[in-house]
Amino acid sequence: MPINYGSQIEEHNAVRNSCGIFDVSHMVFIDIKGYESLKFIKYLLANDVAALKEECDALYTPMLNALGGILDDLIIYLMPFGYRMVMNCATKEKDINWIKKNAQEFQVNITERNDLSMIAIQGPKWEEIISKCLDKEICLRIKEKKSFEGILSNEMLIAKTGYTGEKGIEVLAPTEDILALWTKALNASAIPIGLGARDTLRLEAGMNLYGFEMNETTSPLECNMSWCVSLKDKNRDFIGKNSYIMMKNLNNFSVLKGIVVNDRVIIRNGQEIFLEGSDKSIGIVTSGSFSPTLQKSIALVRVPRSASGSCYAVIRGKKVKGVLGKPKFVKEGKSIF
Repeated sequence: MPINYGSQIEEHNAVRNSCGIFDVSHMVFIDIKGYESLKFIKYLLANDVAALKEECDALYTPMLNALGGILDDLIIYLMPFGYRMVMNCATKEKDINWIKKNAQEFQVNITERNDLSMIAIQGPKWEEIISKCLDKEICLRIKEKKSFEGILSNEMLIAKTGYTGEKGIEVLAPTEDILALWTKALNASAIPIGLGARDTLRLEAGMNLYGFEMNETTSPLECNMSWCVSLKDKNRDFIGKNSYIMMKNLNNFSVLKGIVVNDRVIIRNGQEIFLEGSDKSIGIVTSGSFSPTLQKSIALVRVPRSASGSCYAVIRGKKVKGVLGKPKFVKEGKSIF
């Protein structure tokens, strides 16, 4: 996946206004089978896969270490044979070693699926695009599904998931099928999107990026992911549970918030944030960029929950002023900050 295929701004706007297609085959695909697969997954992941009721339903979840830090964030699907996980490529070796290590006490079979590839079709015209690429019956079935639900057609898994803040689907299938679908989508006027626009799209949508908003020393509580840690089943134990609950009970953790800056100067990862009228740092930028949709600079910052109102960063000796708010800026093309 290149940084861009042409103009990064045009690619970004294509997803917001029309339809873009992403080659995300760099992701890691793992199948987990065996009669103890449910028991194992419930222990391995912080969210509870018991919530998945129908085949091809999906669940977003962190995978924690014993101290409650995030080893990775991933999506897991309920499949006819068991479960399929889609994980980040940057954490591939670490993830697979961790999964296999913790699987030793369970009767499960773990297989990396190097024969599969994945594309995402995202944007308000996604239905128009897929109607020209997929069978009519498949299109009707997927349109009826809700977010994080999907269908299986032969070996093609199609789910209403994505990383842009727009409606759309992700398709996971054997590589030759994905290549054919990619070509059909381009012929149907889908715009190929690179990594650059993928990052500005996810930032506008307030979606986390591993290595920036989260890592092995970051709790889900500190990056607004507590919603995908399930404590409903009091009897379920999962890796990192005790550490997570301990931090939650202490109740003194920082959280992610958003900043919008009217100045066109970009606030970058690692820069300190100050409240207006103070020279004491209250937090740090995790991700920052120019928002093509809002035509302003935006950033995600980790600050105390009490922090609000006007703030600033110092860039090349100059105060760059902004406003703190919720850590989401755009949803389906509209400002929500």
